[in-house]
Amino acid sequence: MRADATQLHEQITASVTLLRRHLDWDASLIRLAELNARAEDPTLWNDATEAQRLMRERGRLVEQVEGVQKLEQSVADAMELIEMAEAESDAATADAAVADLETYATEAKRREIESLLSGEADHNDAYIEVNAGAGGTEAQDWAEMLLRMYMRWAERRGYKVVLTEQSEGEEAGIKSATLQVTGDNAFGWLKTETGVHRLVRISPFGGNDKRQTSFASVYVYPVIDDKIEIEINPADLKTDTFRASGAGGQHVNKTESGVRFTHIPTGIVAASTQDRSQHRNRVIAMDMLKARLYELELRKREAISEGIEAGKTDIGWGHQIRNYVLQPYQLVKDLRSGLEKGNPSAVLDGDIDDFMAAALAARVGNTRSDASANAR
Repeated sequence: MRADATQLHEQITASVTLLRRHLDWDASLIRLAELNARAEDPTLWNDATEAQRLMRERGRLVEQVEGVQKLEQSVADAMELIEMAEAESDAATADAAVADLETYATEAKRREIESLLSGEADHNDAYIEVNAGAGGTEAQDWAEMLLRMYMRWAERRGYKVVLTEQSEGEEAGIKSATLQVTGDNAFGWLKTETGVHRLVRISPFGGNDKRQTSFASVYVYPVIDDKIEIEINPADLKTDTFRASGAGGQHVNKTESGVRFTHIPTGIVAASTQDRSQHRNRVIAMDMLKARLYELELRKREAISEGIEAGKTDIGWGHQIRNYVLQPYQLVKDLRSGLEKGNPSAVLDGDIDDFMAAALAARVGNTRSDASANAR
């Protein structure tokens, strides 16, 4: 057997072994059988909310279990094809099968990392909040570029995206915006994007062909369901209503339909201009506020040292998680994992899965290192 094929096979086997362990394979099979039986029960939809939760869990397990089974079968077929090709001295076929193994190795690693999304809210939908840093039009344009990047990423994954709130820039771009992303593991993946993002480029706004550096912050928090109770004292809330900015027709321009809640003890702000109804925007903004307070509690539980406002109150040098360099060379570098990509256009078009996976792997690696140190 070719050495490269053997090495890839060993690599895939190691990833699948860890993947099965993370999934608690036998327990997953039992749970899937239970959910399949429940799905055939005609009384399931008597409680629509619970039925949706169970069907989402079932869909997730089907994807995980069938994905592993399909991967294992594909790897076995490729290895068999390589043996046959070597026996017949068919180098071209063997090369093609090894190329397939390389693809399977990448998929196995991705699935291994995805199986680590086992946090309390990792399977939830997510809010993404983007804020421009200091720098006027340059930073506001950069914030809009990031907003588009996340919308394109979500679309690539088949997730639903809703623009919940947006504050337009004076000349171009946005001052801030919030997206709601609906899809399995949305928060688990997107939580790695929280932090400051730095752009270096030649200004398109008359910067005398000099390089400009712009900053924007991204903050991600999970959408919470009705089963998670978050109590908010009305005395702790400051409520503002305002006219929604930007396009939206005469109704938006004439009525104060936008709603903003400020949670005084924490300084957390949640706003919505998504709907023309002020009542509906109150509901949306309150849901967002509860979600942010819940995420704050999650961070406390996970003993994450950085405050949730750190990425927002100090958007600048020394706090970025990723650099996007368009001039004088083409490079995107994640400062946590060290991962680099030389195609910023693709990254800004939503190709950020590798950065998310690397950040997750780095986080898991740090957790394992801490656990080992504590054990010693």
